[in-house]
Amino acid sequence: MGKNGENITFAGGRLDRAQHLRASADALAQQPDARAMLLWRGKPLVEGAQAPRLCWLPTDHAFVGHATSAPVFLGLIDGAPRFAHDVSNWEGPTDGDAPAGFLDRSVQTHPDLPQGSHFTDLRNAITALSGDDAGDAATAKAILGWHETHRFCARCGAPSQSAAGGWQRNCPACTASHFPRTDPVVIMLVVHGNDVLLGRSPHWPEKMYSLLAGFVEPGESLESAVRREVAEETAITCNAVRYLACQPWPFPSSLMLGCYAEAAGRDITIDPNELVAAFWVSRERLALALAGQDDEIMPARKGAIAHTLLQAWAQGALDDLTQD
Repeated sequence: MGKNGENITFAGGRLDRAQHLRASADALAQQPDARAMLLWRGKPLVEGAQAPRLCWLPTDHAFVGHATSAPVFLGLIDGAPRFAHDVSNWEGPTDGDAPAGFLDRSVQTHPDLPQGSHFTDLRNAITALSGDDAGDAATAKAILGWHETHRFCARCGAPSQSAAGGWQRNCPACTASHFPRTDPVVIMLVVHGNDVLLGRSPHWPEKMYSLLAGFVEPGESLESAVRREVAEETAITCNAVRYLACQPWPFPSSLMLGCYAEAAGRDITIDPNELVAAFWVSRERLALALAGQDDEIMPARKGAIAHTLLQAWAQGALDDLTQD
């Protein structure tokens, strides 16, 4: 991936993961320059309204006491240890309950936390945080989410224990070791002539359209996954397929693999279990939609790799994603 591709949201970050120090995480947490990132039910603590930034607290801050699981040693920033703590057990006052809709716009505050700080859905801050902050928050959210859903050994079912600074879970019953997983997902810029294929998922807001996407299955190459997913969802056959760029996507823990595909035909038959609509959009109309000037199309939101790929294609700049 070229340097421009590395500017994709969540693909950055300042962390030196310092794998060789993970066994010493407990001692590192006692250093005076050690700092902690707090996440409440997947929401990182940020400070500032107009230009939010991650709020790093001393590891002995009182609010860290709400964490009931072992912290994760994220690595070093400028030589100083950085940790992530899950404080989801906090049941204190909130500024509004999380809605059940597509996007959680609520924030949560507490008087013991720094003034102006609040917990927010990472999706809300996706374009407001710096590239470094977004990348660091994505790492913390993904690894803590893995711990939340992998508390028991997949081999024997016994409770497992965090190890290696939070980058491993060991089973004391059968001695199995488990490691964080990332799920590969292909997301396809499918093009036919001057048109791109857009689809809409059943749970998306009205008028929201994006690129087709799907999980890579065991024993499958990226190219095969692209062709299979496009055929399953729209009955369109793809010829040439090539990789463009990727994006870590911590919702909960995926790696979005952006690919370009040339369609062999234009006839669409959607799978109603996957899509409610799909159609071809010209480069010119897409440019208007990306500028907010189309009444029928609301493209993928900024910060998502789908938006990056669509914008690059509309501008004739796909090669910029792969060139240094």
